[in-house]
Amino acid sequence: MEEKIMDVVPGLEGIAAAKSAISFIDGEKGLLEYRGVSIEELAAKSTFLDVSYSLIFGYAPTAKELEVFVSDITMHTRLKLKVLRMMEDLPESGHPMDYLQAVTSAMGMYYPARDTLNEQVRYESVVRLIAKLPTIVAACHRLRHGDAPITPHNELSFAANFYYMLLEKVPSPLVEKVLDVLLILHADHEMNASTLSSRVVGSTLADPYTIVSSAIGTLSGPLHGGANELVMDMIEEIGSVEAVEPYILGKIERKEKIMGIGHRVYKTRDPRGKVLSSYIRKLH
Repeated sequence: MEEKIMDVVPGLEGIAAAKSAISFIDGEKGLLEYRGVSIEELAAKSTFLDVSYSLIFGYAPTAKELEVFVSDITMHTRLKLKVLRMMEDLPESGHPMDYLQAVTSAMGMYYPARDTLNEQVRYESVVRLIAKLPTIVAACHRLRHGDAPITPHNELSFAANFYYMLLEKVPSPLVEKVLDVLLILHADHEMNASTLSSRVVGSTLADPYTIVSSAIGTLSGPLHGGANELVMDMIEEIGSVEAVEPYILGKIERKEKIMGIGHRVYKTRDPRGKVLSSYIRKLH
């Protein structure tokens, strides 16, 4: 019997895992598209919930479809009292991603969704996850600082409500727009590690809360979403503009990794950074 030898590809680089029309990346040219629309156009003309609808259903919603979608999400932004009490019992020193993963997983017990082939069950799960995750994140932030969670302000937009739950004040129109753009820029990024993780778990017909919980756990790693946290740690360690050059030169001399420099996919400027930098200048 002939033995078949397979190549081992570290990080699955260049390995096709699935066909998808959700998002497209050209790392050489620095392009990112959702459903065939550039991230620059979406950031300028759309809202996060508009983009979410398109990512989920595959097409841009009509005004009526978007109205129903937004209304459904708005109706589910609050957390059950038992969920809040569970969060209060978690250690304040716990990492925010651990909070998020634990509470997301627990939601599956309050909103059973085992019938994953049922279209209505899937829709209700998607709506609850989009609606409640910002509330969980905001509540986690406040509890870890010794403050009580804030009830959602559902007269505000999705982005403005998130800001309000964090800081108990309504953002300016510019801050609201910047936050919404941030959400759009991070809504999808092709077959990254957390997406692959969620697809593997989803292939077993696990419920949506378990699927998203697994993706959050994957995202928390320092070689994925956790890298952002290490960049913030580095910035705090540098301390001042004057200290940047000697700090970086020291890292290079010691052959140490510089967080936030380089990207596995983009070989030129990350288009998300280009969009965001234009809004940051407006804030100043």
